[in-house]
Amino acid sequence: MSMKDFYKNRKKKLIDALVRNEILKDKRLIDAFMEVNLEDFIDRRYVNPINLYADVPNLFYFKNEQNYRTISAPHMISIMLQGLALEEDDDLLILGAKSGYIAALAHKLAPKGEIYILEANAEIAKITENNLKKTKNDERINVIVKNPLEGMPELSPWQKILVTGAIEQDRIYPLLWQLDNEGVLYAPIGKEYIQIYTQIMRIRDDFYGKKQLQVRFTPLMTQLELDELELITDFNEVKIIDDPQKVENTLEKKQEKYMNKINIKYAPNIFDDISLEEEEGIETLTTNQLANIVSDLEEIKSQLNNLKKSKEIRSCFLCIDEIEKRIEHLKLYKKIFDIGLKKLQYHVNQIIGYNLNRKDLENQDLTETEFLEKEKEIFQKQLESVSVLQDLVNKELKRLKKLKNL
Repeated sequence: MSMKDFYKNRKKKLIDALVRNEILKDKRLIDAFMEVNLEDFIDRRYVNPINLYADVPNLFYFKNEQNYRTISAPHMISIMLQGLALEEDDDLLILGAKSGYIAALAHKLAPKGEIYILEANAEIAKITENNLKKTKNDERINVIVKNPLEGMPELSPWQKILVTGAIEQDRIYPLLWQLDNEGVLYAPIGKEYIQIYTQIMRIRDDFYGKKQLQVRFTPLMTQLELDELELITDFNEVKIIDDPQKVENTLEKKQEKYMNKINIKYAPNIFDDISLEEEEGIETLTTNQLANIVSDLEEIKSQLNNLKKSKEIRSCFLCIDEIEKRIEHLKLYKKIFDIGLKKLQYHVNQIIGYNLNRKDLENQDLTETEFLEKEKEIFQKQLESVSVLQDLVNKELKRLKKLKNL
């Protein structure tokens, strides 16, 4: 028996056990577990063939006995991802990389959404990024090196936020305000050795909690590698109403079409027999909607060309303003056409930052030579971000025109 077949058999047995024990209930997640190979997210040095598809955590990073990371056990991953009640177009923020494995599974549940992973350890972030590229999951999953506790308010709202390490309750307050209406944060909340995995749902400006089970996680941040990193502690306390029934009732509506519809048997074609809900696609768009999307993307493309030509800061900001207006307009079509708007906005934010840095140079005590060198360096970085944006826009335009012959 080849190792590939060995792992496949062990994976099937693991899934069977999780279903039998009523832990794994989402038919989409069964497919995801079968499609995403855990071994692709672990360096060969750390692969233990016996543990790989056992229901235990798996080591993927090791520096010393005080500095190591594991991918959570499959039963815990099942609880996490099902607790989020992911829908196909949900945008998900994940705090803590876990080598990218959990994000790859989540992408199978929310293929039209965008996933951002925040990781403080630059080395782990690079490992995760490489894993996602290797498995061709990098188009919709992005890895950012920053303090996870800040979240990403500049790209909010988020439909779902997953915290993959132990976190104290007062640390989640800035994250809760980044949730969309009926958005869910799922986190192991508590101090020291024991935490409570908790669902917190935002309904307008109120937050409702449901405590689920006791867990034991390592802290979310065990090593901070950014010199300027500071924990966010100055947010006002958020009142979380303990109302598990309200959370359950709301999420039940989202989950019921994916739950409790599984008839598990392990024939060779078992996973061909599991049918998914039919997804909405490009055909749900009207001709006018398609024309509007193309118009917005073409205008963004035009403004990006202007950005490449213009070095004057004021002109750059005028281009950016127009691009952001178009991105805002494209949000109208996000649910019926899976455009990666957060990735577009992320690179626009980088360009804004570069222009602010250029403007800041004017207030620094620099010689003319120093000023020109620094300005050239910053502008070169801006051009790189503009090129990335152009590639993203061209890809979307090519997809639209090919599908509809526009």
